[in-house]
Amino acid sequence: MSREDITEPRIVILASGNGTNLQSLIEAAGARDFPGRIVAVGSNRPGAFALERAAQAGIESFTVDHTRYDSRAEFDGMLRAEIDRHAPDLVVLAGFMRILTTEFALAYHGRLLNIHPSLLPLYPGLNTHRRALEAGDRLHGVTVHFVTEDVDGGPIVAQAEVAIKTGDTPESLAERVQQKEHILYPIVVRWFCEGRLQLAGDTVLFDGSPLPRPFTLTE
Repeated sequence: MSREDITEPRIVILASGNGTNLQSLIEAAGARDFPGRIVAVGSNRPGAFALERAAQAGIESFTVDHTRYDSRAEFDGMLRAEIDRHAPDLVVLAGFMRILTTEFALAYHGRLLNIHPSLLPLYPGLNTHRRALEAGDRLHGVTVHFVTEDVDGGPIVAQAEVAIKTGDTPESLAERVQQKEHILYPIVVRWFCEGRLQLAGDTVLFDGSPLPRPFTLTE
């Protein structure tokens, strides 16, 4: 039986910018044993390089330009229509820089993942690397979590730690955090596609049992 004969979980990835996490997922999904298939890449920015990455990989793409809509609800409605056209089992936010409505989060409850460049619940929102440095933290990192109506507040699946070094700048710290992102996100997406990772209400289940604490990759 060929890979094409097997029904694989369908993945839609949303990205707003350069798409480095998208690239790591494209490369992971290209492996013969990867249990899911990226069926589309969407963006809110027509010029996003993420769309070029999709084209280079032969993946269908779409754009829903947020500047053309008068409200978040209208934008989210059009975005949902585009996503649903591809009938995804999983929607992955990979640097998608839009705050989504509660209705959007509920529509994809349990099948919507995000990656955030901090050790949540520390530093939700923007400028996470600068904030960690200003706080004098010794550890920083990245978090993969299910998306709920609380911005950057959904149930956490996994984290990767990055030690803060003397002389670090937001840029140098961001570079090391991004390296961890490219390792961690494909692992979590694989778990979901294998059926090992689920969300029951607000509880993360792994292999059918509640996850007592997030998986953590340490330095």
